[in-house]
Amino acid sequence: MDKIVRMIAKDAPVKAMAISATELVERARAIHHTVPVATAALGRTLMATSLIGNTLKESNGAVTIRVNGGGPLGSILAVSDSTGNVRGYVQNGQIELPLKSPGKLDVGRAVGTDGTITVMKDLGLREPYVGSTPLVSGEIAEDITAYFAESEQTPTACALGVLVERDLTVATAGGYLIQLLPGAEEDVIRAIEQGIETLGAVTPALARGLSPQELLEQVLGAFELELLVETPIEYRCYCSRDRMTAALISMGREELSALIQEQGFAELTCQFCDEVQRFEKEELEALLSSL
Repeated sequence: MDKIVRMIAKDAPVKAMAISATELVERARAIHHTVPVATAALGRTLMATSLIGNTLKESNGAVTIRVNGGGPLGSILAVSDSTGNVRGYVQNGQIELPLKSPGKLDVGRAVGTDGTITVMKDLGLREPYVGSTPLVSGEIAEDITAYFAESEQTPTACALGVLVERDLTVATAGGYLIQLLPGAEEDVIRAIEQGIETLGAVTPALARGLSPQELLEQVLGAFELELLVETPIEYRCYCSRDRMTAALISMGREELSALIQEQGFAELTCQFCDEVQRFEKEELEALLSSL
């Protein structure tokens, strides 16, 4: 079961989250038919968005992350609700690149660094909060770390990993997000850095079978940790025929009339789940007459 685990250190100003998202990322891969490097890039973006979404206090809040680094994958978009249920897509998910090193996907090159990572938080207010920072590496986790440091002034350590099997399916996916609260001293920072070094790369740790809680316990082994909550998450799309009907109506009389004359029907595909809704001529004419 995919989930997010949230913990705090009892003896230091540190909060931490970890995610297991193998089923979630595999669902995204199956929907979008992505090749391994695109699966890894999209999976990391989905997990980052899910983790940040889970921090929202507003029950109807949402987080959107857009990554556009100018690389061959094009734009990556992910949207999470306030639980951490997430959906997303990658623009060019069938782009293949040589491995960076044996067994190492070149996500950074696929994403690119000539662009930005943008985080939009919809908190139910009139205007959403939007923060955007230049991409550092295109590896996603490092870019999330830089985003928090620059845009929210929050010292953060983020690690995200997706391991893809030879048959292109997702073997495991997960990671962590650790943040310092005000008042953290240098010894706390050094202890976290040592813990990150001891754990090593997150993907091999996930391959060894470490759970989200065990990831945090290894990285934050110098502290006394308290488990706050475990939340189940999934790949969840909120598209519906009603929403697609609204999209057709938003085209306006002129465009809708032209669509009826030129095609006689409409097929709308959800970019997040690839579900297709077909509207026949009679339905389109009824919508037109209602405008």
